[in-house]
Amino acid sequence: MSEEVSVLIVDDSALMRNLLGRIIEKIPGLRVADRAMNGRIALEKIPLCNPDIILLDLEMPEMNGIAFLQERKRRNIDIPVVVFSSIASEGAKVTMECLSLGACDFITKPGATQSTDLQELGEQLKEILTAYGRKRNFPSPAVTRIPPKVHTAPVVEQTRKAAVLTDRIDVIAIGISTGGPNALRKVFSEINGDLKIPILVVQHMPPGFTREFAESLNKICPLSVKEAQEGDLIQPGRVLIAPGNYHIEVEKKPLASVVHLSSEPQRNGHRPSADVLFESVAKVYKSNVLGVIMTGMGKDGAKGLGDIVNNGGISLGQDESSSVVYGMPKAAYEMGYVMKQVNLDNMAEAIYKYALSPRAITEN
Repeated sequence: MSEEVSVLIVDDSALMRNLLGRIIEKIPGLRVADRAMNGRIALEKIPLCNPDIILLDLEMPEMNGIAFLQERKRRNIDIPVVVFSSIASEGAKVTMECLSLGACDFITKPGATQSTDLQELGEQLKEILTAYGRKRNFPSPAVTRIPPKVHTAPVVEQTRKAAVLTDRIDVIAIGISTGGPNALRKVFSEINGDLKIPILVVQHMPPGFTREFAESLNKICPLSVKEAQEGDLIQPGRVLIAPGNYHIEVEKKPLASVVHLSSEPQRNGHRPSADVLFESVAKVYKSNVLGVIMTGMGKDGAKGLGDIVNNGGISLGQDESSSVVYGMPKAAYEMGYVMKQVNLDNMAEAIYKYALSPRAITEN
């Protein structure tokens, strides 16, 4: 079996097919399996080139991206699909529909924003295509084992003194990146509707997509989900998603805590940043915080999760076997700030359990 991840490029523009092909062929570990100008031709080529992953345009003649995903689902084709999306508001809406139809993630087209250039596109393609392609064909050995419901992470010396100081959780903060859209769809579709604790989420996502993403989650979640706005009340049973290009923080007012959106510089290469969120909730809520760090590349959120734990709060981290990219949770785990590692299949259950009984997190 080749260790390269093979990519089927599906786009009606010959210029874009060639551009993507040149970029992908220059990325170590990736290769172009084939190219197709629409979904119908892609379906014909799949059994011939057997790609590890499909990069799919949305607007195409004969069979567009939505129709392709519907037919892929009907035929039970399990090859992961990454959508190549326009950043326009209509593109964002269609992209969220693609995620609901089984697409695993999306990348925005070059030229969609001033900050998007070919170098950035190459970095996105390398990260996302490699992550999903290798996850499908070269899973870690842990994937083949039945994971435990919840298992304890070893605690390093620097955090051994940290202890759970609370019997009550007043806020849940989640940081997540690559692999996040579908991971959050799973968590919020399975979360217990009786959870009356506010949830704040940082999902690394470009501007223009977070509102549609929040609305798509609201359709499948028993709790209320919306994109955060300046001054939003942090209320029980409400999930607030950080808007693209803004950090999300908490401000304590005389009668309630509210959201503050910040345009401060990027942290760890991101805005919004999970570190900013985690540090803010630790400062305002002290020990009454449950921090959750999930799939994603890099180390955003690891240090901030330490603020939560060192203040007496509690923390969960997604485990390696269920993470598309075991980067952010691994960084926090290795720093000793993850108190329990949890498989994605059990994350919604674990969040509910430990939010209601935080001291139970110290039990084996």
